[in-house]
Amino acid sequence: MGLPLLGESHHFFSPNTSSDIPPFIKERIKRYGPLFKTSLVGRPVVVSTDPEFNHYIFQQEGKLFQSWYPDTFTEIFGRENVGSLHGFIYKYLKSLVLRLVGPESLKEKLLCEMEEKAWRCLESWSNQPSVDLKEAIATMIFDLTAKKLISYDPNESSEDLRLNFVAFMQGLISFPVNIPGTAYNKCLQGRKKAMKMLKRMLDERRASAPRKNGQSDFFDYVVEELMKERSLLTEAIALDLMFVLLFATFETTSLALTMAIKILTDHPAELKILMGRTVIKVVHVLQNEDKEEHEAIVRNRENPNSGMTWKEYKSMTYTNQVINETVRLANIVPGIFRKALTDIHVKGYTIPAGWSVVVCPPAVHLNPEIYEDPLAFKPSRWDGIDTNGGSKNFMAFGGGMRFCVGTDFAKLQMAVFLHCLLTKYRWTKIKGGNIIRTPGLQFPEGYHVLLSLKSPNAFDNWKELIK
Repeated sequence: MGLPLLGESHHFFSPNTSSDIPPFIKERIKRYGPLFKTSLVGRPVVVSTDPEFNHYIFQQEGKLFQSWYPDTFTEIFGRENVGSLHGFIYKYLKSLVLRLVGPESLKEKLLCEMEEKAWRCLESWSNQPSVDLKEAIATMIFDLTAKKLISYDPNESSEDLRLNFVAFMQGLISFPVNIPGTAYNKCLQGRKKAMKMLKRMLDERRASAPRKNGQSDFFDYVVEELMKERSLLTEAIALDLMFVLLFATFETTSLALTMAIKILTDHPAELKILMGRTVIKVVHVLQNEDKEEHEAIVRNRENPNSGMTWKEYKSMTYTNQVINETVRLANIVPGIFRKALTDIHVKGYTIPAGWSVVVCPPAVHLNPEIYEDPLAFKPSRWDGIDTNGGSKNFMAFGGGMRFCVGTDFAKLQMAVFLHCLLTKYRWTKIKGGNIIRTPGLQFPEGYHVLLSLKSPNAFDNWKELIK
């Protein structure tokens, strides 16, 4: 259990550059097996790397286990954040969020808006001598979602809202020392500034007349719910919800997209398949199937200048496999937290009521008994496998009733951006690309590339393409 109070926190938070199961976890699996206890930031926890038990934990949400996160999370995301709420209020908030990122919104609105934003950003980046993809993609997604959420426009606002979120990934899973200069302190200061801005906006919306449908955003809908008689929504819950959505919609997706481009750069054969520049037969990878994807989609359009359709997106089988394989290897979420509501008896052990349980996705995703050659990038391993609801062997988006409500949003954003990038652009890595885990995934030096059009006139008709 480590030292008094500190436990084994120092070892857990120690940075590492491994793409394998985190050393802290791997060493203890070897010593104690797939279930072991430890102490993190003063709290006893059981770490589970057992797929069967992980699946059981997710299925027993609200019965034997409930969602729980350390004080560091709740201080940063708010005591009333959606991840800390349970039962009916959680289901209610989930239904609210689906108005923004549900299938109808993705299909009717967000698809074309994502594509337009991607084209505009790529054109801008191609005129620069170097672009840090991690930072640029994060800004692109943040600007899009902030506009949908709160009508925020960085060009018209006196405040740079995203700056308040910059240090979040470093501080979100960090040692909770609230001293100026620490990652945790920067997180708290960023939250304070962002919440002040959101509170001011909430007060303004309440005091003003309702906006027309064409001008309304998600915040208008939240304010409308908030002002209903006997509403389940409180001001604290509403503000924490907006804060969490602003962060969640851009940070993890930008990390995954940057990781996808890095991996594809390092695997040119898979990149060619994805692009569809040539029809490649690779028996051991593609099972004798001719695979074409993005350029084939453009060639098959009646109007080559038309934008992406929902049908085209749903046809991107190999792209979806690339996304699954990327998030399996990236393991952006190093742990999923739950709390035992009663004594739990499992495999000869007892987890006492009140103890925390940490489900460890990397230990499953990189287990050689589950995935052959687990550190290899093999999109074809997902042939014929449905991951829409997660499974005991794939937890990149969680599982059970708390399966990430933004999963389809993230996958669509990745697919749309890859389509725009691969059909019109080429890129060359300049510097960066090294990863570090603390234990969350980071690109400490960014991922800098030189972006250029495939042909001089490839972007002449981009305005027509996004109409």
